[in-house]
Amino acid sequence: MGDVPVLEENTRDPLTEPLRKVLGGTTAKVMAEHLGLHTVGDLLHHYPRRYAERGELTRLADLPLDEHVTVVAQVADSRVLTFNQGRGKRLEVTLTDGSGRLQLVFFGRAVHHHHKELLPGRRGMFAGKVGVFNRKLQLSHPAYELLDAGSGAEAVDAFAGRLMPIYPACKQLESWKIAKAVATVVDSLLATGWADVADPLPAALRAERGLPTLPEALEKVHRPRTKADVELARARLKWDEAFVLQVALARRRLAEGQLPAVARRPREGGLLDAFDARLPFTLTDGQRAVSREIFDDLATEHPMHRLLQGEVGSGKTLVALRAMLAVVDAGGQAAMLAPTEVLAQQHHRSITEMMGELAEGGMLGGAEHATKVVLLTGSMGAAARRRALLDLATGEAGIVIGTHALIEDKVGFHDLGLVVVDEQHRFGVEQRDALRSKGKQPPHLLVMTATPIPRTVAMTVFGDLETSVLDQLPAGRSPIASHVVPAAEKPHFLARAWERVREEVSAGHQAYVVCPRIGDEEEPAGARRNGTGGAGDGSGGDGTGGGDGEGADAGGERRPPLAVLDIAGQLADGPLKGLRVAALHGRMQPDAKDEVMRRFAAGELDVLVATTVIEVGVNVPNATVMVIMDADRFGVSQLHQLRGRVGRGSAPGLCLLVSEAPEGSPARARLGAVAATLDGFELSRIDLEQRREGDVLGQAQSGTRSSLRMLAVIDDEEVIAAAREKATAIVAADPELERLPELRAALEALLDAEREEYLEKG
Repeated sequence: MGDVPVLEENTRDPLTEPLRKVLGGTTAKVMAEHLGLHTVGDLLHHYPRRYAERGELTRLADLPLDEHVTVVAQVADSRVLTFNQGRGKRLEVTLTDGSGRLQLVFFGRAVHHHHKELLPGRRGMFAGKVGVFNRKLQLSHPAYELLDAGSGAEAVDAFAGRLMPIYPACKQLESWKIAKAVATVVDSLLATGWADVADPLPAALRAERGLPTLPEALEKVHRPRTKADVELARARLKWDEAFVLQVALARRRLAEGQLPAVARRPREGGLLDAFDARLPFTLTDGQRAVSREIFDDLATEHPMHRLLQGEVGSGKTLVALRAMLAVVDAGGQAAMLAPTEVLAQQHHRSITEMMGELAEGGMLGGAEHATKVVLLTGSMGAAARRRALLDLATGEAGIVIGTHALIEDKVGFHDLGLVVVDEQHRFGVEQRDALRSKGKQPPHLLVMTATPIPRTVAMTVFGDLETSVLDQLPAGRSPIASHVVPAAEKPHFLARAWERVREEVSAGHQAYVVCPRIGDEEEPAGARRNGTGGAGDGSGGDGTGGGDGEGADAGGERRPPLAVLDIAGQLADGPLKGLRVAALHGRMQPDAKDEVMRRFAAGELDVLVATTVIEVGVNVPNATVMVIMDADRFGVSQLHQLRGRVGRGSAPGLCLLVSEAPEGSPARARLGAVAATLDGFELSRIDLEQRREGDVLGQAQSGTRSSLRMLAVIDDEEVIAAAREKATAIVAADPELERLPELRAALEALLDAEREEYLEKG
C-alpha cells in the first residue's frame, strides 16, 4: 500500500484525531458530510454491516427496492445496444448469484471501457440503488470494484484469504472505498502498536467477561480472519456501547436522587377524592397500581422521574390527571405539556369534562374543592392569555395544559409541583428542561408515551426513569379489525373501502381518513394524482423496511405522498359524495382546527380527512372507521397510534391500511404485521427490528449521531441488563470516575457535550 501515514504523536487518544489529517481533505469531507464521520474513532466505529466470504455471492432475490446496496456477484453476460438511430449506445450487464439476476446499465462515453472490464465470469462488488425496469431488478448509476485476478493486484490482495467487509455506504462513497480508508487508519495505528488508545472497560470487567482489548476488537471487526473473530469483536464492542451509556444513566440517577423536592401528598377528603367519587366507572387494577407507584414517588423529598407508558386507550390521561389533582391537593400546581395545539385543546376539553364543577374554581357554581384548569397556547388572544398567565402566577389555576407556549419566559408559576410531558418523543430536551426550571425547587416529572416500549429500550433510552406500564384496557373498549387494502393490484378493494365508510356513516357512526401530507406545498406540474381509486407506481417502503440499508436514498421515482387537501375534495365529489366531509391539518388557524374537531366530536361531520395531527389524544367514541392512505409511508408505531382513534366506544372498530406497495415488499410485510396484531408491545419490537438501530438515544432530539452502532436493543437484553448492573455499582463507588480516567474519557467522547446535556435534562 506504499508509505503508511502515521498518526501525529500527541498525548490525546489517537481515536480523536481528525480524519482530514489521516485521509486527506476530499475523502474526509465526503465522510463528514454524507456519513457523519469526523474522527479516526468515528471511522473505526463505522462497523461493517455484513461480511462476504471469498467466492460467496449475494442473494440477489433478497435485495430491497429503493435502497443503496452493495452486492458481490458474477457477470453473466454483457451487450452493447444502440438507440436514437445509432447515435446513442448503452451497455447492459447481467449479474448473477447462480439463481437470481440483476441488471446494470451504463450510458455514454464510458460504455466501451466498462464493456472491456465487465466480461462474463468476472466477479466484483457492485454498488447502486435498487430499482425495477421492465420487471427486472436493476442497479441505477452503478459503481463497481472487481475482485478476481484480472482486476489488478490491489483489490484482490486487500481481501485475500479473509472475510470481505461490506460497510454502510452512500452513493458518494462506496463500501470498498470506505474499506480502503479503514485499512489506512488501521495500518497507521498498528505502526504505533495502538499506543495511547484508551480502553473504557476496566481491566477486571474485561477479564470477568472474557472480552478482548479495544484495539484487538477494532482490528478483528475490520480485518477478521474467521467468523469467530467477528463474534468476539462484536461482543466486546456491544459491551462498550451498553456500558458507557449505562454509566451515563447511572450518574444521572445518582444526581437526581440527591436533588431536593417538595413532597406532595394528597389530603383525605380533598380534590382527588371528590374527583374519584364522580367517576362514572371503576378504575382498572392497572390504573390503581400505577397510581400507587406515582403517589409513592410524589410523597418523597426528591423529584419523581417516572415514565408512564401503555397501550393506546389504556387510560394514561386519567392516571396523569389523578396525579395532577393529588399535587393540587398538596398546595402545588401541575402543568401538562402537549406537542400540538390540537392535542392540548383536546386534553383541556376532556379534562374539564371529566372534572365537571371541580374544574370551576373561583367561578359561580364551582365545587367546594374546585380548582381552575387553564389552557395556554401560542395562538390565544391577548386578553385570554393575560388571564391565564395571571391565574398561573397567583396560584388560582391549579392545572395548566399547553403547548411550547408554557415554556416562554413570561410564564411564571406560583408553585409548580408536577410536570406531565405527553408524547415526550415530540419534544426537544431543551423545551422540557425550560418548563422544569420554572419550579421553586425541581418539580416532579411524569413522562407519558402512548407508544409501547420494549423493556430493553426503556432500560436503554429511559434508564434514568422509573417505568410504569398500563397494559390493561378499560372495560367497554371494542375490538378493532385491521385489513391491508392493496390499491394498485386490486383497485376494487379501495372502492369497497369507501363503501364500508358509507355503511358505517349510514349506521350513525363517523370515519377518519388519514393522509401523509397536507397538500398546499409547491409541487412539480402533474405531480398530484388521484388517490381514491386507481393504480399506483408499485414501489413502496419509507426507508424503514429493512434490507441492507446502506444509506437509503429516499424518494427515488415514487410519486409524492397523497395529500389531505386533494383527497378531501376527491372524496366529497366522488365516492363519499353527499356525506359531510371536512379537512384537518396542522397549518390551519388554531380556531379553525378547534372548530373542526368540535364539530366532529359533536357528530356534525361524518368524515374527517386529516394528517397525523389526530395521532394521539383525540377521543371520539362514535368514530368507528380509520382509512390510512399511503399507509406504507408511516412507521409501525404511528399506524398503531392512528388505529387507536377508533374502537373507543361500544361499536367495533375497522382500520383499513391502503397501500400501493407491491406484494412481497418490506413495506407490505410491515403493514401485514400491523394488521395481524393489536398488541402494541409486540408491534414496538417489530418496529425496532425493521428500523435501523441508531436513533434509540434520542438522535432526533439531540441533533447528533447516535452512539449505538453495534448494540441491538431488542436482541442484546442480557448485555444491557448486565451493563446496567455493573455501571450502577461502579458509579456508586466512584461517582466522578476518578479511578477510571479511560472510562471518563470514553464517556466524554461517546456522549459529546450536546448528548451529555440531553441526558442531564432528562
